[in-house]
Amino acid sequence: MNDNKTPKRSVYALFIKRIIDIILSLMILICFSWLYLILVVLVRCKLGSPVIFRQKRPGKNGRIFNMYKFRTMTDARDENGELLPDEIRLTAFGKKLRSTSLDELPEFINIFKGDMSFIGPRPLLVQYLPLYNEEQAHRHDVLPGLTGWAQVNGRNAISWEQKFEYDVWYTRHISFALDLKIVFMTIRSVLKKDGISSDTSATMEFFTGTKEEKNDAEQT
Repeated sequence: MNDNKTPKRSVYALFIKRIIDIILSLMILICFSWLYLILVVLVRCKLGSPVIFRQKRPGKNGRIFNMYKFRTMTDARDENGELLPDEIRLTAFGKKLRSTSLDELPEFINIFKGDMSFIGPRPLLVQYLPLYNEEQAHRHDVLPGLTGWAQVNGRNAISWEQKFEYDVWYTRHISFALDLKIVFMTIRSVLKKDGISSDTSATMEFFTGTKEEKNDAEQT
């Protein structure tokens, strides 16, 4: 999937995609305000406050923004005041929010504001920024997305390296047809609950960098 050429952005990628983001995100925020209200009450009763989980994430060109999600974990701590592991703090209700992707509904606010797009590489942790190699860093050439090419091709069930390959490939092949395909594949993945967790973690292991392979000269 590697393509070292940086393509010229299409009119769709440069302008139309953003217009669609603004119109659709506003429509969703208005039409589904009742659902937001129900979820706010449920999250407050079952998981406590704050209802909205805010976390700084890098966006296009590495610009940092606050990403919004409904919280899915408690603040349970051990005797030393340290947060317990994710698999303990992630409740049955929180798992249901994640499996249905309802926890990500507040991200439509980010889309409307211009922090994110409907389709694009998922915004990851700020601490990962210095860990990307030159190729992987190209995932920040475009706005991050609510869903993306990596999400519909494995989500948390594939390796970090595979995710980044899908992400970078997407940035170089953006088109309306591809975005539409990702939308339909996302709906299918949500209904089937594919790739919500990795094989070894309740969520996804932390990215610690990609080990670069040594060339033949270095190995001898």
